[in-house]
Amino acid sequence: MSLSIPDLLALLGYLLIVMAIGLYFSKKNTSTEEYFVGGRSFSGWVIGLSLVGTSISSITFLAYPGDAYKTAWLRYLPNLMLPLAIFIAAYVFLPFFRRGNTITAYEYLEDRFGPSIRVYGALTFILGQLVRISLILYLLSLLIHELTGLSSEMSIILGGVFVAVYTIVGGIDAVIWTDVLQTIVLAAGGIFCLVVIVNHLPGGLNQIIDMASEHGKLAFAELKSGQLVPVNWSFSLQDKTGTMLLLMGLTAWLTEYSANQNTVQRFCASKSDSEARKAMFVCAFTSLPIWAFYMFLGTALYVFFQVFPTETASQILNGEQKAEQILPYFINHYLPSGVAGIVIAAALAAAMSSLDSSINAISTVSIVDIYRRFSKTQKGDKHYLMVAKFIALFVSVLMIIGALLLMEAETKTLQDTATILVAIVSGGVLGIYLLGFFTDQGDARAVWSGLILTGLFTIWTILARKGLLPDGWGLPFDLYYTAIIGNLLMFLTGFFMSRFVFQRQSPVAELSVWGRIND
Repeated sequence: MSLSIPDLLALLGYLLIVMAIGLYFSKKNTSTEEYFVGGRSFSGWVIGLSLVGTSISSITFLAYPGDAYKTAWLRYLPNLMLPLAIFIAAYVFLPFFRRGNTITAYEYLEDRFGPSIRVYGALTFILGQLVRISLILYLLSLLIHELTGLSSEMSIILGGVFVAVYTIVGGIDAVIWTDVLQTIVLAAGGIFCLVVIVNHLPGGLNQIIDMASEHGKLAFAELKSGQLVPVNWSFSLQDKTGTMLLLMGLTAWLTEYSANQNTVQRFCASKSDSEARKAMFVCAFTSLPIWAFYMFLGTALYVFFQVFPTETASQILNGEQKAEQILPYFINHYLPSGVAGIVIAAALAAAMSSLDSSINAISTVSIVDIYRRFSKTQKGDKHYLMVAKFIALFVSVLMIIGALLLMEAETKTLQDTATILVAIVSGGVLGIYLLGFFTDQGDARAVWSGLILTGLFTIWTILARKGLLPDGWGLPFDLYYTAIIGNLLMFLTGFFMSRFVFQRQSPVAELSVWGRIND
């Protein structure tokens, strides 16, 4: 596809603004304190909107509509637990991360359990984020390829290089302010798509709701043997039930607000505890409507292509092409000149708002938790700032390589893949934080006991998923629940070992809720 002049102008205008923000803030980055936490000067609404941009990625822009187009709304269920997770995080977790001049989530782990646990948490984060940003960049390349005709490889490289440049030079200031802009552009892009759909359909919005309801597309349902089957609400480790998906969502969001540096770094960049809490609630009550909107956009696309069927849309619905291609296909063929450029900018925003945050966060963790923490000789701050930028560059290269490798992946939908991969690499890290926050027990020995058992459990799940185990050794649970089981296993093992084998000798003081209550 060759973009029209209005489309090109809209797209180039957006890209120039993003790059200008990065270059503007590059002048401020004279210290690691500024580069990592922006001088701790941000208000709650700015941090909140930037958190929205970080959590709403290409997975939202492409995979959510793709999933709703092909199936229904089942995968929206875990998101409903976000407000509860944020309430817990705001009043229980936050004080532990706002102590002194904390920069990363993993400094708490050293204070509570020792340096080895800090390194484990940091490395787990880095690994998980490398998987995530590779997937997001790959999703972005689908859109660039569909709309420009560039090869998939070139689409990945161009997208990755652009994000890397403004992130490396601009630091956390550029990341936060571009994320705010990208959140606004993302919402606008989706609205433009829905308006075009409604205007084309003879019955407008009512036709979308009526036909979608008739076909079961607005339900919490799963596609089985070509039929949408409503979810049941039982407790089951074998099936994707509504109750279990809510528990999975709570686990994921508690992990996001305790063990994810992307989030904790924003807490540390806030002016105060109250501003950090405000940011968390702004994020929760902005993200949920946007996620729901993009699920509804996928439903609207289903109705649109039922009324105006095409061969490509039928192939996507039948699984002959990937579900994530439905929105790029619609943008390519149905959006008017000028509007398409804005929507393409929204797609870029969706990807970049997550990629820039993760690149900066990985750089921060690498310096604060590993390089500077374990350097035998302390260097000047300018040295660490230079190394941080080099690490961000190296991470960007790995991200591009990872996206190129994902081109060969065969998946039911990439939303499934993301959920499964994150569950596998999470490594029971939420269980460690819960042990630290909610008990006055445990040291490195108890935690490592839990980690070893959790590691064996993770290896078992991977081997079973690949069919490499003998009959009878398969998984008695759906792989979606790996994170729930792994974190529970970590917590219980760590607690048992700390009570009966490796009893802690020194008090934890204010490092647990019990110490804070006693104080």
